[in-house]
Parts: sequence; C-alpha cells; structure tokens
Amino acid sequence: MHWVYLFIAGLFEISWAVGLKFTHGFTQLIPSILTVIGMIASFYFLALALKNLPLGTAYAIWTGIGTVGTVILGIILFKEPVTIMRLFCIALIACGITGLKLLAH
Repeated sequence: MHWVYLFIAGLFEISWAVGLKFTHGFTQLIPSILTVIGMIASFYFLALALKNLPLGTAYAIWTGIGTVGTVILGIILFKEPVTIMRLFCIALIACGITGLKLLAH
C-alpha cells in the first residue's frame, strides 16, 4: 500500500505545482485554496509512504512523478515547448523513477 500512497502523493504534487500557475501569486482565491489543499494532501500521502519506504527513494520518486507530470501538463495546458532534448531529459527522469522503484527493498 505504501507504493500506492507514494503514487497518490505524486499526483497531488502535480496538482499543486500546476495549481500554482493558476493562483497568479496567490492572488486568486479559489485556485489558491485548491493549491494549498493539493500541497497538504501531497505531503500527507508522502508521510504515509515514508512509514515503510526509504526516505531517499520515496522522495526521489515523489519529485520525479511531480516533475514528469508537471512538464506534460505544462506542454498540454500552457503550450510549453516540446523539443527532442526536453523529451529525452524527461524520459531519463522516468527511467530513474522506474529504476528506483525496481531496486527498492
């Protein structure tokens, strides 16, 4: 179950990172509230996962999920640039996440 918690934490990591863009520096009330809720949920599920997972592995996977998801949503929602090198670097992060998961004890 701890891996599920970590995955959920990563999804909330994506939600609050993307949500920050919509807060306009925390000047928009509803997006700001939703972003803070996403932050709290992300940390909550990360804390649950850390009960059974090594800190370094869990943290790296959590931030990796957030990074990859945020880049993908940045491309889709905000028309951020799509280049071969950018996609290659994101693929390296995804490989790192997979490797850490496969090597975790």
